[in-house]
Amino acid sequence: MVNVGESVSVGEARRIALWAQGFGGPRAGRVDVRGIRRVVGRVGVLQVDSVNVLCRAHYLPGFSRLGAYSRETLDRMAWGDEPELFEGFWGHKASLLPVSGYPLVRWRMRAVERQVWGEAVGAEVSVPWAVVVGMERLQRERPGLVGEVLGRIAAEGAMTAGEVGAGEVRRKKSDADPDPSTGSMWNWQDAKIAVEYLFAAGLVMISGRRGFERVYDLTERVLPEAVLRAPELAADEAQRELVRISARSLGVATAQELCGKTGGHYPLPQATARRVVAELVEEGELVPVQVEGGKQQSYLSATAEAGPVDACALISPFDTLIWNRDRTERLFDFFYRISIYTPASQRIHGYYVLPFLLGDRLVARVDLKADRKTSTLVVPTITAEPGAPDFMDALIAELTLMAGWLGLERVRLP
Repeated sequence: MVNVGESVSVGEARRIALWAQGFGGPRAGRVDVRGIRRVVGRVGVLQVDSVNVLCRAHYLPGFSRLGAYSRETLDRMAWGDEPELFEGFWGHKASLLPVSGYPLVRWRMRAVERQVWGEAVGAEVSVPWAVVVGMERLQRERPGLVGEVLGRIAAEGAMTAGEVGAGEVRRKKSDADPDPSTGSMWNWQDAKIAVEYLFAAGLVMISGRRGFERVYDLTERVLPEAVLRAPELAADEAQRELVRISARSLGVATAQELCGKTGGHYPLPQATARRVVAELVEEGELVPVQVEGGKQQSYLSATAEAGPVDACALISPFDTLIWNRDRTERLFDFFYRISIYTPASQRIHGYYVLPFLLGDRLVARVDLKADRKTSTLVVPTITAEPGAPDFMDALIAELTLMAGWLGLERVRLP
């Protein structure tokens, strides 16, 4: 066990992080609902993203850790009749969270419901800013709309935002109108703002998806009754448990990485984060350590473990292992930025680039695309890291496994 104030080498910190994230041993065990539960328990959250050039982001962490599991099983766990996961942005970005965590984020929903934006949104919680500005305008111009939208969903059942707003006329942005919800990026209808507010406040939940479009329904018709009956935790108690989950998932991390506004599983306001981390240190659940070469104080989870790592996995850009890019560079000596928003002429390694984990190192960057028309997993480029060992046989095996998992018949290498 590492003692308070001890120095931890970068290699040891990296292995602690990999074990915490579920890469500590070979892929083994059941690739079924229990395996998926195990992965969710390790990573804490599954980030949801609309990019589908390869595969939706929330499916990929399971493949990285389990291999060819059933995506349909994950769909049922998230949007089935008795869901084990629920979708929201009360954690890191838009994510799937275990339903056991629902009581832990109710304090955030309550703050949104009261429109206490400084505490509930700001830079610490990823509620779209268009909801904040849009709701301020709707309170002035259409104060009854939110109630009307909620009443319609209650009476008519689950529906998309487009169905909720059927017949609404999009407002045109003028130079004098500062509302970003009417600009070219958002251009939301008023009904869309209202339903997204209801979602952020926890009054409606996402009951499913059509294609990738959210379907909203009353929370009591989506979540299991036992989850709804669970006692609501006080904010400070919930915040401690959220940071505990983050610490178990990361293994060793700075306070910013545990619960900061840009990298934490469950971002908290800065003063709150400092208080909660100090409380968990006092209780012995976080051990202050110094990671070799790191400038900031790090904290080791009291449950962390480490050992040899013999992993072989393609890692999604939205995987919890690497979503904090500064931490990824510090632990893996791997400078990584996603390129999907970079102009083509400025891309260095490709469009949708997945780091390749071999052993305990990120050894290559692999640009991937699922060409569904030709049933081909296309690999436009493979870029080895300086000093990387020979990895091609392992990578080809992993690409072949991925192609089969995605229902593609072949792999096309560069």
